[in-house]
Amino acid sequence: MELRQLRYFVAVVEEANFTRAAARLHLAQPGVSSQIRLLERELGQPLLDRSGHSVTLTEVGEAVLPYARAALAAVDGARQAVDEFTGLLRGHVTIGVVSGAVTPEFDVASALADFHDDHPQVEIALTEDTSERMLAALRRGELDIAAVGLTDEEAPPGVSLQVLIDEPLVAAMAPGDPLLADANRTELPLAALRDRSLISLPRGTGLRGVLERACAEAGFRPRIAFEAAAPPVLAQLAARGLGVAIVPALSAEAASAFGLRTLRITEPRLRGRVALAWRTAGLSSPAAKALLGRLRTALPR
Repeated sequence: MELRQLRYFVAVVEEANFTRAAARLHLAQPGVSSQIRLLERELGQPLLDRSGHSVTLTEVGEAVLPYARAALAAVDGARQAVDEFTGLLRGHVTIGVVSGAVTPEFDVASALADFHDDHPQVEIALTEDTSERMLAALRRGELDIAAVGLTDEEAPPGVSLQVLIDEPLVAAMAPGDPLLADANRTELPLAALRDRSLISLPRGTGLRGVLERACAEAGFRPRIAFEAAAPPVLAQLAARGLGVAIVPALSAEAASAFGLRTLRITEPRLRGRVALAWRTAGLSSPAAKALLGRLRTALPR
């Protein structure tokens, strides 16, 4: 029985699928299947039921799983103890970033590069996804850290937060838009957007969640004409007259560069927030703890 076989076995159980497990392990799927069959042959019993659409544990597999996890945890613990004793930081950290969040002001890439320079033995896996899916991945232990957009004022259950960006949301539109008939207008009640074509970040992002919740409370459903993952693309679409973009506040210079005018949304006032998120129960490795500490100090607040 080899540790890698136990690791493959646990990954397949957690993913309920050989292909997804192989992708997570950065291995070819046939190799994962072959090693698990060797493990089953050595134990003399099938551990996995492969007959359904998803892979499930057999009765014997359910009995073996806690021991497999304990063995892997013991090995990781031994490695961490040696690393801490020698002062060497190594391991694997997974971090997620919400689509469109990486900007010159929110420079995750530089923070990660600086951390890698200081700790070259730490392998960092970076992924981009929606806030909704990343928060779920955090709770499942598939991500160590995530930069997510927030929909609610309170942190989700089991997740701790440090807010990094907190900006008002504005309606951005081309200069000839009827909403700009009053040249002195600076604000716009949300209800004025009831029948307008809107341009927004995709579902699952914090900004979209804020918009949809506010519209529901105002008694209407937003008409989303276009979606894009990056706020600059939303601004470009609005500048071509394709709708009103809901974006974080733009400076007068930035709005002018896009060929836009902006009005702050009121009644209610909407805000876009991005936060660092991690499991309240704690991070799984010294490397993840060190990276979280670096991000909390390196990124703007």
